[in-house]
Amino acid sequence: RFRSLSSMALRASLVLCAAARASAFSLSSSVRPGRSSVRLMCEGPRNEPFALLDVRVGKILEAWPHPDSEKLWCEKIDVGEEEPREIASGIRAYYESKEELEGKAVLVVCNLKPAKLGGFPSNGMVLCGSSENKAVVEFVEPPPEAVPGERVVCEGWEMPEPASPNQVKKKKILEAATEELKAVDGVATYMGVKLVTAAGPCTVPTIGSGTISQ
Repeated sequence: RFRSLSSMALRASLVLCAAARASAFSLSSSVRPGRSSVRLMCEGPRNEPFALLDVRVGKILEAWPHPDSEKLWCEKIDVGEEEPREIASGIRAYYESKEELEGKAVLVVCNLKPAKLGGFPSNGMVLCGSSENKAVVEFVEPPPEAVPGERVVCEGWEMPEPASPNQVKKKKILEAATEELKAVDGVATYMGVKLVTAAGPCTVPTIGSGTISQ
């Protein structure tokens, strides 16, 4: 098991951490000039599944329908590497034309082992949000100012180095992480903590609440 704390205990610790940060801010604002201010940082649990994923900002450069599957789009996505990655996504029921995909900013899980989807070698996974009744599926979007290749983190957490693709597969890290990935008031969260870049939170634009996965 990945969690050394129960979900309930972890959420309680995050609430306490936020309260402690607020107290520290009040204290630091009252420190006399010349004195060191108080600095407090709460580290997220380093063994939490999402903290071990390499989730990056990506930009879809090119998209085309899979020749042998009515469910799949094939995409070339810039994730900040020398060459774009080719990834297949099962979203053709929700995005009808390639123009709806090309140019889109998305979140990509990058530390997955390559997998063949309908015979197409896919090198990553694009995160999508689903409404509670599954009627709406759409990309989780980073802020417009986010740069391809930037790692997406949990707000306020100190993130460890991502796990290797072999570890992600062997320990079922992705499956464990998606259990706690949710859209809350249109914002992507993990265990209630916002997913953010340096430019701000990641969003699921038209889904108020729902799940997040492929």
